[in-house]
Amino acid sequence: MMINYAATAQSTDTVLLKSLLQSHPELFSGILKHPTQNEVQILYTQVNRDKNNIPHFKSYSYRLNAKRYFYPASTVKLPTLIFALEKINELKIEGLTKLSTMITDSSFAGQTKVNKDTSSVNGLPSIENYIKKILLVSDNDAYNRLYEFTGRAEINQKLKKYGLTNTRIVGRLAVGDAGESTRHTNPVAFYNGSQLTYKKPALYDSLDYPMHLDNMLQGKAYLDSSDRLVNKPFDFSQKNVYTIADQQAVLKRLLFPEIFPKAQRFNLMPDDYQLIYKYMSMYPTESVKPTYNRPQNYPAMSKLLFYGADSAAVINPDIRIFNKYGDSYGYDIDNAYIVDTKHNVEFMLTAVVQSNEDGVYNDNKYEYATVCLPFLKNLGQVIYKYELKRQRKHSSDLIKFKFNYRMVK
Repeated sequence: MMINYAATAQSTDTVLLKSLLQSHPELFSGILKHPTQNEVQILYTQVNRDKNNIPHFKSYSYRLNAKRYFYPASTVKLPTLIFALEKINELKIEGLTKLSTMITDSSFAGQTKVNKDTSSVNGLPSIENYIKKILLVSDNDAYNRLYEFTGRAEINQKLKKYGLTNTRIVGRLAVGDAGESTRHTNPVAFYNGSQLTYKKPALYDSLDYPMHLDNMLQGKAYLDSSDRLVNKPFDFSQKNVYTIADQQAVLKRLLFPEIFPKAQRFNLMPDDYQLIYKYMSMYPTESVKPTYNRPQNYPAMSKLLFYGADSAAVINPDIRIFNKYGDSYGYDIDNAYIVDTKHNVEFMLTAVVQSNEDGVYNDNKYEYATVCLPFLKNLGQVIYKYELKRQRKHSSDLIKFKFNYRMVK
């Protein structure tokens, strides 16, 4: 059975979330007193199954505003990896798969090459291993390689195709990518053994993706690339944009493709979905290849909502979190589908919060640990407790989201 997505779309209610926050002043009073300063936006979506286990949605929001800019950080990696998989599938070249060896070359100033990946099973880079690293630990280089393979123009064409009109992805992360370099993406070659299966040329994107949003100039000063203090606001006007509503729309289309007409679904194969589901819900310490060991890597490091990325968090064995988070410039963002298979609880929660009390950017003085992460942890747990008590007409069958995570390669 398939439901047209348009029939499931609902305007958001603003009362419930605000009342839940206000009912816990011991947790949220600081944020509630300064919601603009902390740039809070929240979108909470209940999932209600019918007798055929088809999901229906009811959404609630707090300060949701597509015209209010926040820096999306690593959350842009999820649509980018989806589009990389789509590109592989749409090329329809015999022998070209997400497991093919992916050799990245360079052709423009600042670009770098990749011809090995010691984190993979065979020591060679591939689309699949890059995806694993993105979903397990939000690896920046892995994202950059998929951005380069897919190409800036194609990424933004796909965003429009799927109705993500308040989003643009226009640059690499954590390498100082800006200006003309963002338009150039590397040549990439794919091999099976020694046999060349596909060669993607270097690409240039001549298009601009202008967006005029509130809050694109922030703070009072910033440190430049030479660590010199510049006494003027930091300018986000040329950076990535990925709104809270668009983030949750991507997650919904990814997790529940059955509610969309076939023409509106992501062009993913069944094993593509399984790869994404498994690794976005897996803890880094459960992965064998790539390998991530404590103490630098710990189970909750990628789970901001519910666990607050706490290295000492006690993991609930009944809960899995299918998410993509981001943190940068004082912003913490998490886009999550939270599942409790013991109590048949499921809900979607997407939120952003910022703290930059000194108003200076690039000084690495942000209040992640004292303001942002506690807020996201408490928000996820309060919504979860509400969901535990919420009455449902039909119980959810969540077998689709149960995986064997032991000794996964």
